[in-house]
Amino acid sequence: MQIITGFHAVEEMMRSAKCTADGAKPHIEYAKPGPRIKKILEDAKKRNIPAKETTMAELDRLTAELSETAQDHRGIVLIIEGGQQAVQNFVQFEQTVAEISKKDNATVVLLDSVTDPHNVGAIIRSCDQFGADLVVIPERHSATEGDVIMRSSAGAAAWVQQAVVTNLNRALEKLKENGFWIYGADAGGSPLGEANFSGKTAIVMGSEGTGMSRLVREKCDVILSIPTCGKLDSLNVSVAAGILLYEVHRQKLGSA
Repeated sequence: MQIITGFHAVEEMMRSAKCTADGAKPHIEYAKPGPRIKKILEDAKKRNIPAKETTMAELDRLTAELSETAQDHRGIVLIIEGGQQAVQNFVQFEQTVAEISKKDNATVVLLDSVTDPHNVGAIIRSCDQFGADLVVIPERHSATEGDVIMRSSAGAAAWVQQAVVTNLNRALEKLKENGFWIYGADAGGSPLGEANFSGKTAIVMGSEGTGMSRLVREKCDVILSIPTCGKLDSLNVSVAAGILLYEVHRQKLGSA
């Protein structure tokens, strides 16, 4: 059983095919419906998703085992029983790379030891907004709290393709074999404004504390940095990813 909380996450999961895939049976439980919850209930009715009114205490009980972020249910939860247990849009890496490589301007984001699920969710949200085709997440040293990622992504994790890989270096090699140019985001690199994102693009974002690992950095074709002027030494990884993805999107729109 999967329990989704957060207005955006509930709305986007209802829209996703995963909500009813493989025999999954979704239903909503809610309490004290305000305007936002009523809007969600109207959408659920159109999608033939049953809803049941309950108490805040019962919603607290249902979400008690979730992360602290997901426990803040705001009076509504989406419960999915049966079907696939992962609420995120997980795909197989090599097959997906083969498919998206048919596009001349495909974009892939790789996360190197990004362990904060809020940052992962925010990056996935930016990937949705700026048209990234795939997010690659290592099996180890990565955020695994799907409920937090789903909520922090405002539901985008139900749409954006995500692949979990055992070895990020091999994933980079496979992307290179398929014509991708690898850009690593790190301090001391070439200014972002000098980059030319005209073809297949892969962006590597390093961990919040230590950046990219040495081996991953060595696989990159170009190291990029975002010029800043503040007193702090760096941007949050999700903010940096959003800036990079915007620039990739802007350039590819201009060349379309």
